[in-house]
Amino acid sequence: MNLADRRREYAKAALDDASVADDPFDQFRRWFDEAEAAELPEPHAMTLATADADGRPSARIVLLKGIDRESFVFYTSYRSRKGRELAVNPHAALVFYWDALERQVRVTGRVERLDQATSWEYFRSRPIGSRIGAWASHQSELLAERAELERRVAELTREFEGAEIPMPPEWGGYRVIPDEIEFWQGRPSRLHDRIRFRRDTTTGWQRGRLSP
Repeated sequence: MNLADRRREYAKAALDDASVADDPFDQFRRWFDEAEAAELPEPHAMTLATADADGRPSARIVLLKGIDRESFVFYTSYRSRKGRELAVNPHAALVFYWDALERQVRVTGRVERLDQATSWEYFRSRPIGSRIGAWASHQSELLAERAELERRVAELTREFEGAEIPMPPEWGGYRVIPDEIEFWQGRPSRLHDRIRFRRDTTTGWQRGRLSP
């Protein structure tokens, strides 16, 4: 399959220095709000890249479940591949891609587990099926067949019927605390706008423009 002739011009918007917020989290919220206003499907979907102790990377799509003044939050099983990799290498990269707006945001930083109280608050807000699924799925482990998973779901549904479903001990949240956030706006002739923020422990966020 040859894709060399695939072409697309990006010309919907620009990212000039005067319009960029001084704080990258303010800029992210601005763009995220615009993605929601454009009714994009799941604008909170993001690529999460992790790496094992030897530096071998892996990536997958997860959902952003929270953002504050200094971090991006997601939830998963600690026993999943990403959970195991974060245990030995607590750093990650995130990518948000909003195709209809010709924009992406790249985030890199260190990762911390959320406290149990915060994870529990989110867990109890999930639909019952998702809570049971967190118990039934031994995430990233081999399954002999799908029927095995469906049997576990059925057994747990009976077990938890009429009771509050507890949070699995191996399940919870993470926060990605960025040291770098880049905003990318597609432009014609591949001369894209790229504004990067880097965190300086003394002076705070430092902003610069990158060559496309």
